[in-house]
Amino acid sequence: MKTRTLRCTVLASLLAVASAGALAEVKIGFLATMSGSAAALGQDQYDGFMLALEQKGGKLGNVPVKIVKEDDQLKPDLAVQLTQKLIERDKVDLVTGVTFSNVAMAIAKPLEASGTIMISSNAGPAQLAGKGCNANFFFTSFQNDDQAEVLGKYATDQGYKKLMLLAPNYQSGKDQVAGFKRYYKGTVVAEVYTQLNQPDYSAELTQVQAMQPDAIFAFFPGGMGVNFIKQMSQNGLLKKVPLLTVSTVDGTTLPAIKDMAIGTYAGAAWGPDLDTPANQAFVKAFEQKYKRIPSQYAAQAYDSALVIDSALASTKGVASDKAALRAAIRSAQFQSVRPAFKFDTNGFPIQDQYVFQVAKDAQGRVSLKKVASPLPGHRNSYVGECSLK
Repeated sequence: MKTRTLRCTVLASLLAVASAGALAEVKIGFLATMSGSAAALGQDQYDGFMLALEQKGGKLGNVPVKIVKEDDQLKPDLAVQLTQKLIERDKVDLVTGVTFSNVAMAIAKPLEASGTIMISSNAGPAQLAGKGCNANFFFTSFQNDDQAEVLGKYATDQGYKKLMLLAPNYQSGKDQVAGFKRYYKGTVVAEVYTQLNQPDYSAELTQVQAMQPDAIFAFFPGGMGVNFIKQMSQNGLLKKVPLLTVSTVDGTTLPAIKDMAIGTYAGAAWGPDLDTPANQAFVKAFEQKYKRIPSQYAAQAYDSALVIDSALASTKGVASDKAALRAAIRSAQFQSVRPAFKFDTNGFPIQDQYVFQVAKDAQGRVSLKKVASPLPGHRNSYVGECSLK
């Protein structure tokens, strides 16, 4: 009888431990654009995040993690509904992913109202960097203006006297153009905004031919970039006018445009040829698993998983104490795929900004090669407007 009682006591203890372990599971909402012409961006974000999670044995901070994945379809209204679902029904501990800035702006309100922590691994709108900064919002990517600013500096350094600027008419497009102009000292002969997801750029390219700029600055992510590069190549403009781009030639678009894009420039905080042990290990692991060269979206999402891993390790796996988790994210210690990375006071990274050029890599594949580092240790231009300290 005593033996049976002892066994029951031991069993009850084991069940209690198991129950406690189950309660320790951390839920992460992964909201990204996973369908449509920009699906490759969200997919690379997800694949980069899941690679890190797999390398950590399905745990972050040594805590079991459950991923609740949602596709916002690049529709801000849908993104708000999905965010509310993640918060209210799924009861996620934090949200990550977030591909486009119009979506980031739409979901900021429900996230702020609920006190939910967000770690964006791509979208970085200006409003959330300056006066609209939030202690619960972090970004492992960039502030939208950053990658355009480095190209503005590069264009000035190269002596380009007159530029034509093109971007889709939405938040990130406007941020990119503003960033480029902030650092470009020449003349902007035209500032052209297209429809978001516009497939045909013949009218805009006719303007380029008429204005004959020294170079072109373009921001066309995803399928927009594929169409733009193909059409520039078809009418011969790529061989006549230097093209400086943001999110237009990268790991998501180069497989489709290949040699057509050779010679095109790209501003970014990350590239596959950055020569650090952490980055080379990431690139090798990603290529082995997914059979393709990773993009910056994958790299940024990979880092977001490492940030969460570091933070949860610091809080002993506790995600319910938002103040403690927030502080642990801000001071996260992790080996980034970038040579330099730390969170600024507004939650955006302080990091080097580079210029890459599309070229063949050592294996003969079309990829990105670093050619300049115009803005080392760059802080975004809105941090001074943020009240956080």
